[in-house]
Amino acid sequence: MVIQYKCPGCGADMVFNSQTGRLHCDSCGHDEEIEGYNTEDFQEFEEHFHSSTFEGDEVNQYQCNNCGAILLTDKDTTATTCSFCGAPVILGDRLSGALAPSKVIPFSISKSEAESAFKKWCHHGFLMPRSFKQADRIKSLTGIYVPFWLYDVQGQGEAIAHCTRIHTHDEGDTIVTKTNHFDVYRKVDLRYNNIPADASEKMPDDLMDKLEPFDYSNMKIFNTPYLAGFISEKYNYTDREMFPRIQQRVTRYIDNYVSSTIMGYSTKNIINHDYHARQINAEYVLFPVWMVYYDYDHSEYTFAMNGQTGKIAGKPPLSTSKAVGSAAAITLLLFIICRIITVLMGGPVLW
Repeated sequence: MVIQYKCPGCGADMVFNSQTGRLHCDSCGHDEEIEGYNTEDFQEFEEHFHSSTFEGDEVNQYQCNNCGAILLTDKDTTATTCSFCGAPVILGDRLSGALAPSKVIPFSISKSEAESAFKKWCHHGFLMPRSFKQADRIKSLTGIYVPFWLYDVQGQGEAIAHCTRIHTHDEGDTIVTKTNHFDVYRKVDLRYNNIPADASEKMPDDLMDKLEPFDYSNMKIFNTPYLAGFISEKYNYTDREMFPRIQQRVTRYIDNYVSSTIMGYSTKNIINHDYHARQINAEYVLFPVWMVYYDYDHSEYTFAMNGQTGKIAGKPPLSTSKAVGSAAAITLLLFIICRIITVLMGGPVLW
């Protein structure tokens, strides 16, 4: 089912406005509350639905209700725009049953705000090439709802650490060091809620991880109007398939927590541990991400921006001359500091 939201005033296409949280008509300025919408309100679109599947189920064909053009999408797309008339198109048949998200964090940063924030970020990069910092080569800026799983996990385990307490004192001209050794045992039972993991094979995991945290207080019950005007993807991996990533993450959480409970020692080293993570619940949600594609020096650089907080992740090009100059300046500064310490301690000055 192809879903497109029409303005009741002028009939133009409506898109989700990240500033007002409503559907907005750019033609006449009319706004609609999203809470008043549900998929049942748009059953009239079913009679216009056309869909056929190509070999391998890799590409699907849909028909735009606005201009009648044929839309070709890959098997993971759930929302896009018509390449001919630019109308926002939501593919409702890919948002039903097991593919229906339970919640969504709407975009709160508009496209113009995202572009301005990216350009500002480029200006603050000390080691970026001067020409890159001009931020005038943005190839495209795309708003995408990325599929995530949110996990509630029970973390349990035991750990043994070897710790020491070191004391020193003077006995005449001799400095005496006394070291006491301890074996420390910890047993923990912890609950972690809303641990995110992106479930799209198109999105690099490390890039998506760096966009955290998202503010869950602004998460809404999923409704298709939030997707109007943006691209959206469905998950490629089930919650069970993604859980090994979460297990690794929870293991680190438990290890850090155990370490934080061992205090009052000079040194501590966890020498053995046995941790287990058990999935309690997993919720399928959509998170907003602006993808920025930037052409520079015959290469394309990809950056991701949290569509809610504006946090940017990505690896920009580095200026070789600036990097070498910074390394030389740091080396010189360390040398000067070492010489000053030597003089203060009464050593010879060899410079």
